[in-house]
Amino acid sequence: MSKGNIGVTSNNIFPVIKKFLYSDHEIFLRELISNAVDATQKLKTLASVGEVKGDLGDLRVRVIIDKNKKTLTVQDHGVGMTAEEVDKYINQIAFSGAEEFVNKYKDKAEAIIGHFGLGFYSAFMVSDKVEIFSQSYQPDAKAVHWSCAGDPEYTMEDTIKADRGTDIVLHINSEFEQYLEDATIEGLLKKYCKFLPVEIAFGKKKEWKDGKEVELDEENIINNINPAWTRKPADLKDEDYKQFYHELYPMQMDEPLFHIHLNVDYPFHLTGILYFPKIKNNLDVKRNKIQLYCNQVFVTDEVENIVPEYLTLLHGVIDSPDIPLNVSRSYLQSDNNVKKISGHITKKVADKLAELYKADKEDFLKKWDDIKMFIQFGMLTDEKFYERAIGFAQVKNIAGEYFTLDEYKAKVKDSQTDKNGDLIMLYTQNADENYAYIERAKQKGYDVLLMDGELDVHQMSQWEQKFMGDGSKEKGGLRFVRVDSDIIENIIRKEDAAKDTYTQEQKEGLRKAFDAMLPKQDKLNYYVQFEAVSEDALPVFLTQNEFMRRMKEMSAHQQGMSFYGQMPDQYNVVVNTAHPLVKDLMEKMTSEEVEEVVEKKDEAKEGDKQENTVKETVKKTVWTLSGEDERLHQLVDIALLASGQLKGEALSRFVNRSVSLLK
Repeated sequence: MSKGNIGVTSNNIFPVIKKFLYSDHEIFLRELISNAVDATQKLKTLASVGEVKGDLGDLRVRVIIDKNKKTLTVQDHGVGMTAEEVDKYINQIAFSGAEEFVNKYKDKAEAIIGHFGLGFYSAFMVSDKVEIFSQSYQPDAKAVHWSCAGDPEYTMEDTIKADRGTDIVLHINSEFEQYLEDATIEGLLKKYCKFLPVEIAFGKKKEWKDGKEVELDEENIINNINPAWTRKPADLKDEDYKQFYHELYPMQMDEPLFHIHLNVDYPFHLTGILYFPKIKNNLDVKRNKIQLYCNQVFVTDEVENIVPEYLTLLHGVIDSPDIPLNVSRSYLQSDNNVKKISGHITKKVADKLAELYKADKEDFLKKWDDIKMFIQFGMLTDEKFYERAIGFAQVKNIAGEYFTLDEYKAKVKDSQTDKNGDLIMLYTQNADENYAYIERAKQKGYDVLLMDGELDVHQMSQWEQKFMGDGSKEKGGLRFVRVDSDIIENIIRKEDAAKDTYTQEQKEGLRKAFDAMLPKQDKLNYYVQFEAVSEDALPVFLTQNEFMRRMKEMSAHQQGMSFYGQMPDQYNVVVNTAHPLVKDLMEKMTSEEVEEVVEKKDEAKEGDKQENTVKETVKKTVWTLSGEDERLHQLVDIALLASGQLKGEALSRFVNRSVSLLK
């Protein structure tokens, strides 16, 4: 037996390793099994070139728990190690300037494991002692037993081992006895080792018989050694891809819309399969679903520094030995291979979408609403993706028809270009709520888009910036305007506004009458204005400023815009002075008469028991002054109803009043 010190010039190496693993100590199992698989693969390689003769026998890697001894063993039947190899690979931690290294990385210990070949030492995070029993494949080599209690001192001696390969025996620390539980270990094996290329056995298969779980003679194999992404696309059918999707996500009920098979050998190595899931209106719930592997070893599902953020909405697998693992995220962001891989994946995704659009446009349009958010997210955050996607990105009108932006611009150019040369894209976010405004636009021969997606407001702003005109009639811009943001004649102004003949006093009188009728709520303001629209338009209707409304909507999803979100909602109450009802009211209303009504209204103080009585008196006085009884109030409620703002008690009063007016 020999004793010695592990070849590192600082006793601090173990505390540093343990510090790293304290926050992620489960990685020890991944590292040990990865080493066992590597040893097995090396044996296969040596056999393929004739350096190992005969039948290789059982090559399964086994994980064994002994609760009585409190040990966890990882056992392989690979190449094994001689005493000299144990000394080289275990005792001599091979890096120069160990003291300098430890000092440099003591606060960044994630740079150690894996990147510097110290995966084996992760075992010490959960163990009081680690033992190695190894028998080399080499003829006449003696078996070796190595033991260490988590400090630089070790013992190594010859031993007898019946089988070729290596057993790593962990004597589990009392703080980590969860790693002696079958359920815990099986969970970790399925997480990290589900697709390793060598069979991983853990215990026996079980099944339910007569109301209880019975253990079978057959070993429980954890992994699929030939996952779909390692096979050639030509050897796979659509059903194979769908089956693998549900193998990755057994709790996912929906089928993927389509997939992309990645297979690159140069200038980097990359394989994988990416799936497009159905994406609706939640950006976060389905993120972190792309699983990153290194030679079929699971690493992480947090890939935001390896692929662009919008690609994290996809599902699937990426496998590359060229992506540096166990290093800081800032290093990942600056790594050239990572940048190349990210760029390649972006191109492949965009090319696949373009290919699907060209090959079967009808099928692509059926899936558009489910992939729309992903494509918009990509266009908003990645200029290169935007350039590729603009040719197949769609807009949809209220009739359910789809167009690329260029196609839609061509469709509405002649009818929806205003007198300044701007092309106006009318849209709604709710066709039912904006029905009256949409019908008015359709009467003018205009088309209306349905823009009800979570990112539509941002997409419209992006397009407006990209197609901004120079302010001249010859080179007008592109503007998106919600159909209820103003009267349609003002939204798409074809000529100068019509003038009315009413005096300022008449308008002021009627404005005060309407002010008295409008509801008073916190963070909700109404502003009465007059427009000579047309006789066939509604007498009174509500509009909302496009800029302010859009800023408020964007503030819900964009940091730094919360100021807009705190501002009150503001609506314009447009009184159509060209309508016969308004003309009649205008001729009968004077500012002096209404002033008396307003003074009576102001007499009611907040919380005054007489407040409601005074308000009713105000309303009756206004009706009397107008000579139209309850019709003035009815006009205000109709405008509120058309905008979805007449609710509760006010709606009930409107219904009752409407019935009484029919008598």
